[in-house]
Amino acid sequence: MNMLNSRSIKALIKLLVLTLIPLSFPIYSWGMTDAEAINKSGRQRMLSQRMMKSYLMLGADVKVEVAQKQLDDSVALFEQQFLELRDYAPSEEITNKLDKVESLWVVHRERIIAQPDKQHVADLMDQNLALLVACDQVVKAIEAHANVASAQLVNISGRQRMLSQKIAKAYIALYWKVEDTELKQEFQQAVQLFDESLQTLVDSDLNNEALNRSLRKVGNQWRFSQSGFKLGDDGRYVPTVISVTTESILKKMDQITKQYEELMISQHALAQN
Repeated sequence: MNMLNSRSIKALIKLLVLTLIPLSFPIYSWGMTDAEAINKSGRQRMLSQRMMKSYLMLGADVKVEVAQKQLDDSVALFEQQFLELRDYAPSEEITNKLDKVESLWVVHRERIIAQPDKQHVADLMDQNLALLVACDQVVKAIEAHANVASAQLVNISGRQRMLSQKIAKAYIALYWKVEDTELKQEFQQAVQLFDESLQTLVDSDLNNEALNRSLRKVGNQWRFSQSGFKLGDDGRYVPTVISVTTESILKKMDQITKQYEELMISQHALAQN
């Protein structure tokens, strides 16, 4: 009888410990942090442009096997991260903005994975830009919710990933001779914003030495890439070169965004002490 009571008491203590452990840690340690949410929602912007770029590469017969894999992977990751952001959503405002993304994505997904159709691609690209804008609104809402100075750096660096793909997307569309009078302007604006935003990141007082090194590497590659962009002015295009170059810049900016995410987490921890 005493042994039974002892076992019952031990079981009760174990149950209480398992129940109370979560209360002794911050809630964010069990889910997505604000910093991670800005990074992931920012990556959604990039994926929207990457999907469109891959679709255009398929249509223009540029690195077809690579493009198909990129498209499939991008669609899958977009949906996975969307569900993760749904679980994270800490406010009604962010939830409402995710609702807008979902309403656009349900329609866009079906079209972006279909056989490329040059006749209707301009309309699809307009729809794609609407999805990009909706994803951007999610990022901005999360940044405002976080209310930490370094959150803006996570947003800007993450946006650079998107711009790398938007530049490649517009370039491939020009190469494929898609009928859209605003394509050149979109391309030029994306190049200009990438250039300005890179300088903003370089000038940040919050950068550590590791970030400065990473940004210098991107800067060097960016200056080299711009010579390729100018070749299209006289009708000569190098889509394979641009797709490879922008892919390399994307990977470097993804690493930098992760570094800024870690910086934001550190800044948040210091603010809590």
